Amino acid sequence: MRLFDDKKSHASEFIPLFEEQLNGLYSTALRMTRNQLDAEDLIQETAMRAFRYFGKFDKGTNFKAWIYRILTNNYINSYRKNKKAPTSVDIETVSFKLEDDGSSYWKELDDRDSGYSYHEVFDDEISRAIDKLPDEYKIVVLLSDVEELSYKEVAVAIDHPIGTVMSRLHRGRKMLQKSLSKYAQNKGFKGNQDKISE
Repeated sequence: MRLFDDKKSHASEFIPLFEEQLNGLYSTALRMTRNQLDAEDLIQETAMRAFRYFGKFDKGTNFKAWIYRILTNNYINSYRKNKKAPTSVDIETVSFKLEDDGSSYWKELDDRDSGYSYHEVFDDEISRAIDKLPDEYKIVVLLSDVEELSYKEVAVAIDHPIGTVMSRLHRGRKMLQKSLSKYAQNKGFKGNQDKISE
């Protein structure tokens, strides 16, 4: 599957930068949407929008923060749109599966060594706790604690000051700490609640 037209003058600059971030973007999109097809759509939209506006990107600045900002904005915009949309059916749960020309592309992406798998890192209870966070906290927690973006990069990604990032991260961690207290005790963190938020 070809995401970009090589005839575009800046494609040769954009593609290596984008591909370097692709695994992290995809895993973040998957965590945000909790649905493979929605994550793929989110990455596709992010790629197209980033490529379209790449001419406005200040070369030499932080591409990672810039591309995560586009991903985050696309997620927020599609989330708002989907809230108003009727409930959709996951076509993969139906008795047949549509095959398309791009399906091998996503399989290759899944097979790349990203260092971890979402389902290996978080069990169901942690995933549910993260999913219950309000979006403004969930996004910051995912970008900072899971994707390991710096506060400055997260600030660029969500288009808010670093103080807002730190505040949302603190509140998001506290919410997780509260919702996962029994889980932590069962895993051996008895009497040491601070460990959860570290």
